[in-house]
Amino acid sequence: MRRAFRARLRIVCFCVIAFAVFLAARLYFVQIVQGEEFALRAERQYVNSSQKLFDRGSIFFTRKDGTLISAATLTNGFLLAIDPGAMKDASVSLERISSVLTDLDQETFLASAAKTDDPYEVIRRRLSEDEGRAIDAFNIPGVIVERERWRSYPAGTHAAQTIGIIAYDNDNTIAGRFGLERYYNYVLTHDGEGVFGNFFAELFANLDSVVVDARSAREGDVVTSLEPVAQQKLEQILKEVSEKYGSRETGGIIMDPETGEIVAMGTYPSFDPNDFQNEDSDNFGNPLVESRYEFGSIMKAITMTSGLDAGVVSSGTYYNDTGCMTLNTKKICNYDLKARGSVPMQEVLSQSLNLGATFIALRLGHERQRKYFTALGMDEETGIDLPSEIHGDIRNLESPRDVEYATASFGQGIALTPIEMIRALGALANGGQIVTPHLATAIRLESGVTRKLSWGSPKRVFGPDAVHEATNMLVTVVDTKLGGGTAKIPSMSVAAKTGTAQMAAPGGGYYENLYFHSFFGYFPAYEPRFIILLYTREPHGIQYASETLTQPFIDLTHFLINYYEIPPDRAEYAE
Repeated sequence: MRRAFRARLRIVCFCVIAFAVFLAARLYFVQIVQGEEFALRAERQYVNSSQKLFDRGSIFFTRKDGTLISAATLTNGFLLAIDPGAMKDASVSLERISSVLTDLDQETFLASAAKTDDPYEVIRRRLSEDEGRAIDAFNIPGVIVERERWRSYPAGTHAAQTIGIIAYDNDNTIAGRFGLERYYNYVLTHDGEGVFGNFFAELFANLDSVVVDARSAREGDVVTSLEPVAQQKLEQILKEVSEKYGSRETGGIIMDPETGEIVAMGTYPSFDPNDFQNEDSDNFGNPLVESRYEFGSIMKAITMTSGLDAGVVSSGTYYNDTGCMTLNTKKICNYDLKARGSVPMQEVLSQSLNLGATFIALRLGHERQRKYFTALGMDEETGIDLPSEIHGDIRNLESPRDVEYATASFGQGIALTPIEMIRALGALANGGQIVTPHLATAIRLESGVTRKLSWGSPKRVFGPDAVHEATNMLVTVVDTKLGGGTAKIPSMSVAAKTGTAQMAAPGGGYYENLYFHSFFGYFPAYEPRFIILLYTREPHGIQYASETLTQPFIDLTHFLINYYEIPPDRAEYAE
């Protein structure tokens, strides 16, 4: 008897506890998860109780202190509509409404008011809280004030091409169309179904791990690594460069080379996603992942590291520089056509010598050079979490001719996306390993659970000794050659290289007076916090990247050092 009684008592206790948990969870969702929507529905202004408020997850920037800042969110306001048949005097109604909405088109309003056979005419969307409440307070017959919620982008033009927009798709449903809005549409889209059950699934599932693959998360907010202040500074610099030189396009990326987290990325010109209907749609895409460029001499840093890693050259190797040479009937020359005689490897980077890069390529041989370049991912997508990514074009490295490998060694004849380029260069700042560039760091699910995202393990391409030697050489470039030595930061080691490439003509060959300028660098050089890639396409009135991008790079470097309080790494300045 006692055993049976105890068993029944346990069952009753279990049912009571389960019911209590159910009620607690239900209250959690009513008050916390869905509290805002229920509050909006409870307001008298939300007269259409059958209307479903637009719902979508948010996208967040992350400040350096971990604070989340809205990049894409929902704004609450009101919609103004009228029922012409129920309106007593359209002129009086117009007068009252116009006292709040001073820019209201009177002719359009009166035309809508004349449609007495239509019970619902929308007059104005996206009214502010104050406007909606003021009009509702008039209590005008036939005037309808309804709750409305719409997508807004508090940062405006900042990171617009990365964040993206939402718009109607071919199925007449609202969906992400560009950027993170599109890539994570399946996460950001909230249908409100199954969320209650998901609370328990997310709370108790996978307790041994809080890290998930990016594609397994669902229904929530996207937390990114984009730092809003760094993003704003980058875009300010890009705009200044582009306007100063009349460039067709200027872009840049700041990345943590160890993790692949993108701190800032952008191009100029951009657009305002809050008013994209009136913007140039050509600016909606993201050239950083959707366009290929021949980057020029910043590729020499990779060629040099490949040669050092393969053991075909060292920093003490010399070659005979003749100024020009012919390979497979094609003439290759240094930028100034000048011969320099016996030259050490350091000068290949310091003076940006095409013949020096060609010397390394010939020593590497076709197979080894191709192997290094493909291992760096130059012919594949990086896997960044942005839509429409394309891969680089290095088909010239399938050729049996030496000349194709020679031109590739100094960044001509092969074309990469900017995100591919910074990933490849990132191996120099990450001990010889490449990582997956990415923006999202976590998904904050509707249940309240935050899931960190996993982006895979680094892939080794170069040995650490080769990378260290190459870094020494790139630091020497900054300390002694860049800007005649004026770019040197006394307290901080910075490794960097400029690049100038001729623009390829559509019918083959190259334009004589159109250039693509690029610049990359990382710091502190021996324990890098950041790697930066800058470029500007077709600047006017100036030929070399050292003239257009050196100062912007140094300004951005100083900003990041100060903003992130990066301590000095040179012995005489270290505490």
